[in-house]
Amino acid sequence: MQHRRSFLKKSIALTTALPIFNVLKSFASSPIKASKPNGLIVSTWDAGIRANAAAWKIIGNNGTALDAVEAGVKITELENNCCVGLNGRPDRDGFVTLDACIMDDKNRCGSVAMLQKIKHPISVARAVMEKTPHVMLVGDGAFQFAIKNGFKNEWKGLSKDSKIEYKKWLKESKYKPIINIESGKRNHDTIGMIALDKDNNMSGSCTTSGMAYKLHGRVGDSPIIGAGLFVDNEVGAATSSGVGEEVIRIAGTHLVVELMRNGDSPYAACKKAVERVVEKSPNNTKEMQVGFIAINKKGQFGAYALQKGFQYAVKTDTYEKLMDSDYYYKNQREE
Repeated sequence: MQHRRSFLKKSIALTTALPIFNVLKSFASSPIKASKPNGLIVSTWDAGIRANAAAWKIIGNNGTALDAVEAGVKITELENNCCVGLNGRPDRDGFVTLDACIMDDKNRCGSVAMLQKIKHPISVARAVMEKTPHVMLVGDGAFQFAIKNGFKNEWKGLSKDSKIEYKKWLKESKYKPIINIESGKRNHDTIGMIALDKDNNMSGSCTTSGMAYKLHGRVGDSPIIGAGLFVDNEVGAATSSGVGEEVIRIAGTHLVVELMRNGDSPYAACKKAVERVVEKSPNNTKEMQVGFIAINKKGQFGAYALQKGFQYAVKTDTYEKLMDSDYYYKNQREE
């Protein structure tokens, strides 16, 4: 508690030094409101810190939010200590299958699902958006499209760590989602990023290797526009992480944006979406994690999750922080 009080005192001092910001409520659950937006990037989990830094090199130099959200998550797709991209955990048959999507301020969007052997699925998703009349390509069709558009087959087999973990899993071959599996070393299965550039335009991206040891062919929310990612440049943007099936059931990110359209803050919209997950899920939501992050045109951001432990990274020209999200199951035993 003393640490929290000390942090809040420092946060108050920060707002004095940075007059364009007004910290609302507690640092853990509420947004920072920029009176004059000058660029904002928000992404899921602690990998977002490094991804945000790469994205800011573009936004900070008057680049577009679209270019920023692609460049940012490409960093995560390459990291050896993450499980996004080709370093990701395989499905139960030993294949690493990748999903990604991207959406810009003009309502254009592109997506790939069950893509294999390509280092940057987010860039293939952007190519789908810009070079085809379609939104989503899947499986071998997505791979062939990537090869024809200059991407290379860069599959070299499972990474050392993924191979060790897969062999251990094969001994029991049990599948059960683990709460906050994406928080900590080598546990990032997804990164979602949403951004507001200096022209006050928004874009978003999401890329994942999917749940470890999933059924071959399983696709979660990450590449689905309106589930894992949604952007409406008149209103706001949202992305999600966690058990994708639960997000798909409520069209989660579209719901968040529509709630913001009706006047909710990003935090309130994310909270209501999580409450909808609990209300509509046929499963025991106490044993899973789902989290949403959102931004709006006013420069506000917010997040909310089912469980303790969901983190998101925030970056502006004067502010950089890894935040702990507020969460629904506060009465659960604290670890």
